[in-house]
Amino acid sequence: MKMKNIKHLNYKNLLLILVFMVLVSCERELSDEAEFATFSKTGEIFTDVPIGLGTDFYFPFLGSKATAFSVDENVAYESSASIRIDVPNAADPEGSFAAAIFRVDGSGRNLTEFDALTFWAKASQGVTISDIGFGIDFLGDKFQVTRSNVILSTNWVKYIIPIPDPSKLTEERGMLWYGAGTQDTGGFGYTFWLDEVKFEKLGTIAQPRPSILNGANVEQDAFIDIPLEITGLTQTFNTASGENITVSAKPSYFDFTSTDIDVARANELGVVSVVGTGQATITATLGDVAAAGSLALNVRGTFDFAPTPPERNPNDVISVFSDAYNNIAVDYYNGFFAPFQTTLGGSPPLDVNGDAVINYTELNFVGIGTFDEVPSLNITDMTHLHVDIKVNENIDSGDFITLRLLNSVGNNETSGEITFNADTFTTDQWVSLDIPLADFAGLGDRTQIGLLFFVSDATISDIFVDNIYYYR
Repeated sequence: MKMKNIKHLNYKNLLLILVFMVLVSCERELSDEAEFATFSKTGEIFTDVPIGLGTDFYFPFLGSKATAFSVDENVAYESSASIRIDVPNAADPEGSFAAAIFRVDGSGRNLTEFDALTFWAKASQGVTISDIGFGIDFLGDKFQVTRSNVILSTNWVKYIIPIPDPSKLTEERGMLWYGAGTQDTGGFGYTFWLDEVKFEKLGTIAQPRPSILNGANVEQDAFIDIPLEITGLTQTFNTASGENITVSAKPSYFDFTSTDIDVARANELGVVSVVGTGQATITATLGDVAAAGSLALNVRGTFDFAPTPPERNPNDVISVFSDAYNNIAVDYYNGFFAPFQTTLGGSPPLDVNGDAVINYTELNFVGIGTFDEVPSLNITDMTHLHVDIKVNENIDSGDFITLRLLNSVGNNETSGEITFNADTFTTDQWVSLDIPLADFAGLGDRTQIGLLFFVSDATISDIFVDNIYYYR
């Protein structure tokens, strides 16, 4: 029966009765007979060939060797082929490390019935793989899981990467990812193989012990409208062999709570919004298990902004990041040189009531890039680099921050650096640095500046940065 015909009847009561009957009939038919779309529950990723990934499934990380992956039909674990990863020499012009993801080309998979990613692996020599896991699809990476420092031998061994909470993985596209360099081989390349890569229901993954902030109870000051990131999120399980396996997990596996949401609250991405003065403590659970660690915040008020730069003729300034001048275009404020960089933040910069500021956390090194999609900088006519830095933690005697400039990145590259020791900085206070470019020993040519690095080697891990500009 067509609804448009019903509408032309003059008997309104009959119309209502007929419509009701049609709706009830349709409802009954859907509940009894309709088949709803579901996501694949396939666990296999690679046996002899990639399984159900589609034709476009392999994506290298930026800066890695794009051709590191191949299917090896001569080496395998009780099968006819394996995944082969050729980690390049550190000086390889095509990339100094190997890192990539295997992603489902299409709809994601429902992995809620599994409790671990497993695979067999071996290497051409005894090596340590920096990172391997799942959950990266370059489309959000909400449920990324990483097992770090995985030791491979020349014999096939089975490895387990537990899923922190399988109930979250209803539509996952990131099946596998890895990051491997030559930090423990003296820069020399090597090969490793993976086989029988699949998600499994082992039934022996037990004793969950989640943690945030690496299990520490952290107390710190905070400021209204300055968000914070909850880091150090892990999940530890015990396996059938008695081995304790710890993986890093993205915040979306956790459920966060606050003792006072009118002071601070955390969202599913682990970002803490600070909304009022007072005290609040953020805690978390993972799969109904309380996580070790907490973040106790003392919100003192609004943010202490960097000093206003002196007025200069705009023709005498090349500004990289400052509200006082027109900034040149940059590729990024945090290039994230995976897999060895830990630094978070910077991309995008924080917007604090209309004032932009960069907050780097977990700092070991970070680069601001001006060489990829935008022109490199010619600062030949400039004489100084200005930068304001505020250290947001206690400073120890051995702490330092090094500033490094790279010219002609990847092409006759030269660099120069200058280091500022602990005496230069004061906790929770802005320090303005005006550095003669001549002090960047070894830099020489300054016609193609492509990267400005902040390096602390994790001696200082939390800083604010503002007013980065060259001037004469």
